[in-house]
Amino acid sequence: MEFGQFLYSLIVIFFMIIYFMILFNIIFDIFRSHDMGGFAKAVWLIFILFIPLISMLVYVIVRGPGMAKRSQEMAKEAQQQQLEYAKQLVNQDGATTVDQIANAQKLLDSGAITQAEFDQIKAKALAS
Repeated sequence: MEFGQFLYSLIVIFFMIIYFMILFNIIFDIFRSHDMGGFAKAVWLIFILFIPLISMLVYVIVRGPGMAKRSQEMAKEAQQQQLEYAKQLVNQDGATTVDQIANAQKLLDSGAITQAEFDQIKAKALAS
């Protein structure tokens, strides 16, 4: 294989990857859009599947600003869910559930608490 053929293949593969990234981004945006009805989504999908390049350009021109807003909203929502999950893992003392159970296990092993007290601490840690 000559260098020119290799370079040509590399460029073709690069543009194919870009094309598929844009295509899937548009398809995901169609499904995540709440301001379109089912019929409008179906029409966009049909156009994108049968007339891909032109319909993709039209979609990006017509609905491009909305795509950016929906992507930002999804990112904010995901970040908020991560923060809520992290807050669930860390209780008021700043110790995680795993830390509480490990500390209670140490106390149980040293004989400072009974098995019933350990079970109670463990249940409380898992509930919070």
